Amino acid sequence: MILEEIAARTYVRVEELKKRRDVLSLRREAEEMGSNTEFPFKGALAAEGMSFICEVKKASPSKGIIVEEFPYLSIAKEYKEAGAAAISVLTEPHYFMGRDSYLQQIAEEVEIPVLRKDFTIDEYQIFEAKVIGASAILLICALLDVGRLKEYLEIAHSLGLSALVEAHTEEEVDAALHSGAGIIGVNNRNLKTFEVDITTSSRLRRMVPEGILFVSESGIKTAYDVEILRRNKADAVLIGETFMRSADKKRQLAILRGEED
Repeated sequence: MILEEIAARTYVRVEELKKRRDVLSLRREAEEMGSNTEFPFKGALAAEGMSFICEVKKASPSKGIIVEEFPYLSIAKEYKEAGAAAISVLTEPHYFMGRDSYLQQIAEEVEIPVLRKDFTIDEYQIFEAKVIGASAILLICALLDVGRLKEYLEIAHSLGLSALVEAHTEEEVDAALHSGAGIIGVNNRNLKTFEVDITTSSRLRRMVPEGILFVSESGIKTAYDVEILRRNKADAVLIGETFMRSADKKRQLAILRGEED
């Protein structure tokens, strides 16, 4: 299954990184950066109305290369100008053709929170996310048990990072809740089959109590999709491919908001 393949490849990548720099040194640098961040990613999603997390990605396992030209910094700036609440940046290099340097430059030059979109399977990646300038990390329930989720949430919060805890099934939402997640994202794409069903978010939304932010991810293409999610009290949507395939991302965001036809 592709998720297991990505996780295995990520494990190899992290072990190689540890040979270049040990975890204690990386942790020290991350902790020295301070934790008094006021959690801007969570704050952006908690704002009134639907928040849009706009994604910067060049490729995906299901679609291959999405865009040949990839001016990632210009894309991120366009998102900010369009009114995005936050930016998601893929840093996984093999299947999504991401790089840490994309996130680092965006975080330095674009003044809205940045989510590091990667496959977190080791605490090393959390310290790494802090050092490269992320405001939040992704934790995927399909890869982590409740104990590991709790551990990684504690590390992230101690560094001033938010965590988007991603689920796809009732069992995974339950695990996210038991871990103490403050932001739960429901991925409408089954990461094992790549089938997309936007009603997954509507169905699982009722499991998430008030006080926990709810994000719908994947397969969101139209203003109608966004309206359905709004009616189901989603706090935010995370959208990638729809934006990446649009020549005018500012207008595309206006269309999704229902401001233009």
